[in-house]
Amino acid sequence: MIRPFLKWPGGKFRLLDRILPHCSAVPTRFVEVFAGSCAVFLNVPAREALINDVNADLIGLYACLQEEGEAFVRFMQGFFTQENNTRENYLYLRSAFNASRDRRVRAALFLYLNRHGYNGLVRYNSRGLFNVPFGRYKAPSFPTGALEDFLDKLAVTKTRFVCQDFRTVFAGLEPGDVVYCDPPYVPLSRTASFTTYSGTAFTAEDQEELALLAEKACTEQGATVIVSNHDTPHIRTLYQGARIISFDVQRFISCKERKRAPELLAVFRP
Repeated sequence: MIRPFLKWPGGKFRLLDRILPHCSAVPTRFVEVFAGSCAVFLNVPAREALINDVNADLIGLYACLQEEGEAFVRFMQGFFTQENNTRENYLYLRSAFNASRDRRVRAALFLYLNRHGYNGLVRYNSRGLFNVPFGRYKAPSFPTGALEDFLDKLAVTKTRFVCQDFRTVFAGLEPGDVVYCDPPYVPLSRTASFTTYSGTAFTAEDQEELALLAEKACTEQGATVIVSNHDTPHIRTLYQGARIISFDVQRFISCKERKRAPELLAVFRP
């Protein structure tokens, strides 16, 4: 399996054995609607791919890698120094990221913040400023091998990166597309209701519309659609027209405590 180069809470690398069997062997086009770390994209052998995320910084990073390749990898590596692994320099570079309008610099700093910030979180305040605290890691590693794997994937897959609302992506689906959706999950409790990493919340109405569009994409557009979410009665109701696969996932709820949480895949197949 190919590992993503980004740290990504909630990433799907560990669930690939559950997700990949529901994708066609070699889809003509694979569509990832909420890309995140691209864990699924990296491991689906599609000839073409459409990779979307509402986070413009994330898509900017992927686009710069696609456009510049190894040259951009070397540019990003320049920020990974021992001097920059201090709280003072982290906060300085975080401020530089928030102030920058240079697409290339901002993309490189996004990777730096991802590897040096607390737990790989991606979070913005109400003003759209990245506000994840310093992670205090002894020696954050530069993901050379994983970046090479990402570039290798782009070399064999005709890939387009876009930053669009999920509704726009669904409107452009074609017969035969295999679509994977990993939206912000419905909260299991009131204390677990963080649903935004781009400055805009993913609402209950968005959850409902996603379910409707997923079923429509199957029945009217001829696409296979796979959706991940928590396994709750409400989500089961939204996806009652799909095949439901349920399983438990181990989650860290503190540095010492783990808890198993129920998740599901809702699969719509033409």
